Amino acid sequence: MQEKEMVNDLLNQVKGSLSTYANAISESSNPQLRQALQQIRNSCETFHYDLYKLAEQKGFYHAAQQAEQNEIMQVKSQFIADM
Repeated sequence: MQEKEMVNDLLNQVKGSLSTYANAISESSNPQLRQALQQIRNSCETFHYDLYKLAEQKGFYHAAQQAEQNEIMQVKSQFIADM
């Protein structure tokens, strides 16, 4: 397996873990467990971001173009309307 494939595979695995942590946190009623899961999730997010920066630096990953301000406002208004 090439380095690029390993990094992208790890990015995807960590992203999946973040979703699992979010679900576990939202379903946890024990404050200590909830706090521990939040700390683990925060560390996982930091690791994911650092790995993303490495992948981008090595040319393994290219972020999408930044959205225009009107596109941001459109999405924001949709989220507000759904609340």
